Amino acid sequence: MARRSARPTPDPVAPGNRVCVAEIGGAHGIAGEVRLRAFTTDPLAIMGYGTLHAEDGRGFTIAAVRPAKNCLVARLAGVTDRTAAERLRNLKLYVPRDRLPPIDEPETYYHADLVGLAAVGPDGASIGTVSAVQNFGAGDLLEIRPAAGGPTLLLPFTEAVVPLIDVPGGRVVVNPPDEPSSERGEGERAS
Repeated sequence: MARRSARPTPDPVAPGNRVCVAEIGGAHGIAGEVRLRAFTTDPLAIMGYGTLHAEDGRGFTIAAVRPAKNCLVARLAGVTDRTAAERLRNLKLYVPRDRLPPIDEPETYYHADLVGLAAVGPDGASIGTVSAVQNFGAGDLLEIRPAAGGPTLLLPFTEAVVPLIDVPGGRVVVNPPDEPSSERGEGERAS
């Protein structure tokens, strides 16, 4: 059985408890619209978070948004031409953690709640730290930075591989595969 995770994930350089909920991909058209990649379970829910803030503290209000192929197209208040929209390329947008709705579903977690947890084996031995939650289309993967150093591990976020999530205790118990692949793209190891 696959575990589910809500999409927002923290950016390690973001101060305090801000959570990255979207990233601007680039300009769309000539009137200042931008392509927006939302990290929320429901992409259109991005409108409900109010002002979104960049890492440098600038605030952005979404005036309008519509679905497009593989992204949203958004009009940001105050961005009126393509040149201004192009300057926002790759800008990450954040909201305070307390603006996110509580999770009422069992076995569902915000990425922000998982990143930073200690990853330990069934015997309690340290494996590393959860550094990110990735999804390349086939399900969520926990990215673990090994305690001993070296390339990060990508482990399927399933009950079989991650049988225990103890957010209050600051840890996840993982059963890593016996022989992780060194081939990138097989879902077990990334650099």
